[in-house]
Amino acid sequence: MSQFVFCTGQYASGDWESAPLVAPNLIDSVARYTSIDVASTGVTVPLDSPRLFEHPLVYLTGHLPFRLTEAERANVRAFTGRGGMIFIDDHNHDVGGIFHRTATEEIARTWSPLRQLPNTHRLYSAFFEFDDGPPTTSHELNGWGDNLVHPHLSAVVRDGRIVVLYSNKDYSSEWSYHPDNKRFSSVDNTKLGVNIIVYALTS
Repeated sequence: MSQFVFCTGQYASGDWESAPLVAPNLIDSVARYTSIDVASTGVTVPLDSPRLFEHPLVYLTGHLPFRLTEAERANVRAFTGRGGMIFIDDHNHDVGGIFHRTATEEIARTWSPLRQLPNTHRLYSAFFEFDDGPPTTSHELNGWGDNLVHPHLSAVVRDGRIVVLYSNKDYSSEWSYHPDNKRFSSVDNTKLGVNIIVYALTS
């Protein structure tokens, strides 16, 4: 396996760069817990760039309207068709918010409507074991955003493989802190991110 490079997708609309510390934090976690050869820094790649195909996983987030251009839509559709996976996380944690509404519309337009991912899916045992599905974020527990705890992630699945994974849980806020600060937490909340990366590399 070639070296894994964490890729953040840049799209023409919205604020794709809203969680800049997610990449270094997940890179640290992959290096800390796994034997995966991971690059020490991530990259940002426009969604309409052919460089997208150099990466097995692309992370997307934002607060503002999420709209794909025709070139972006064609490229990401081809990317997943060739085995790539996209992880989209709503940085608002709000099912009535503009990012959620526009992102789910774009996903349906580009691939197909999202479906609830069962909490028994092998994503949750790809490396760490999550018996109850996706861990709850501090923002959900504190009642921030839509004041709901979302018990499931959603996905577009093709031929038994997740091609688009979608989260309402705002992991982007949960994981956007300097890796050095992990030592202040009793539980490392980035472990699901490790599972997502391992799943993308092995599915």
